[in-house]
Amino acid sequence: MSGKISGDVDDSAIREPTKSDNLTERLIEAIISGEFPSGSKISEPELSRRYEVSRGPLREAIMRIETLGLIERIPHVGARVITLSEVQLKEIYSVREALEGMAVRQACQHITSEELHSLKQLLTSHQQYIKDVKGASYFLQSGDFDFHYRVIKASRNQKLISLLCDELYHLVRMYRIQFSRLRSAPKSALKEHFQIFDALCERDEDLSEMLMRRHIRRSQHLAQEFLINQGENK
Repeated sequence: MSGKISGDVDDSAIREPTKSDNLTERLIEAIISGEFPSGSKISEPELSRRYEVSRGPLREAIMRIETLGLIERIPHVGARVITLSEVQLKEIYSVREALEGMAVRQACQHITSEELHSLKQLLTSHQQYIKDVKGASYFLQSGDFDFHYRVIKASRNQKLISLLCDELYHLVRMYRIQFSRLRSAPKSALKEHFQIFDALCERDEDLSEMLMRRHIRRSQHLAQEFLINQGENK
């Protein structure tokens, strides 16, 4: 007998949220990596065909990404990938410097021996990666593969974690990944990460904060230099 029996659960209704979640992550990575360039138009029909999804989960995914600041809606133009700007970069990095400085201070108080051991293993893997690519780039991954993410989580401060790992995280990753390909100093970045790690091991709150703030300011200066040079070459 064809058709659904009354009371049966619609499989598509179960899969739809999962499909939207997965699509959100795929779109985020495509934007952050530069696969969808800054300023490019977000076309729902094109994305629907590309990812073989219906408009429902696609629109939900786009709305989520808008809240992360990676997509903006412009009147009479539509949705576009954000354009990285010097003003926005300064604002984000100023907030990041203050909050990550606070996060690493609190991580000094709460990070466990097991977490420190795992963090050292992570940095060792990053060191090996830099050797493998002959210093061409740093290992830029998200979540638990990200040194900064691990330190923020170790702060045990849920408000800081929410601000840095949810609201600002993907914007920061977008700057880091796209600019690092064009102008980066991976060995210096790794050295600074090891210095912060050593301060964490010593539970030295003042030193760890100073090192983290200096590290983030250096990253900001590199990104600003790129934006300035990019503007001069247009």
